[in-house]
Amino acid sequence: MDPKIATAIITKKLTENVPYNAKVTVKVGGEGYGWCAKEYQPWLQAGIEKAGAEFFGGKKTGSYGMGGSIPFLAELEKMYPQTQIVALGLIGPQSNAHAPDECINLTYAKKLTCSLSHIIGSVG
Repeated sequence: MDPKIATAIITKKLTENVPYNAKVTVKVGGEGYGWCAKEYQPWLQAGIEKAGAEFFGGKKTGSYGMGGSIPFLAELEKMYPQTQIVALGLIGPQSNAHAPDECINLTYAKKLTCSLSHIIGSVG
């Protein structure tokens, strides 16, 4: 959905018929299109799965949707539609992503770094 249209709809919903004479102020910023990864080509998927299994105890590689509001990736995909974008994140035990006490699990960071280097190596 066009982010400007979505912003207008949400702003209207929040500011009309406000109960208890409450004052609602909406400050808009950071509008952007969301992004969803395409299915990877088999050779890239195989590289991801092999690297993930190697550094994460043989576990099957998985993925889940998070960060769909990353407009930067949507813009990249528009500019380079044939490119396969792999978005990796570091959410390990007690990482508390985007929280006041956000921290990085160093063991997971090392595993992710090693996995990424092997994925890049498999592409070459």
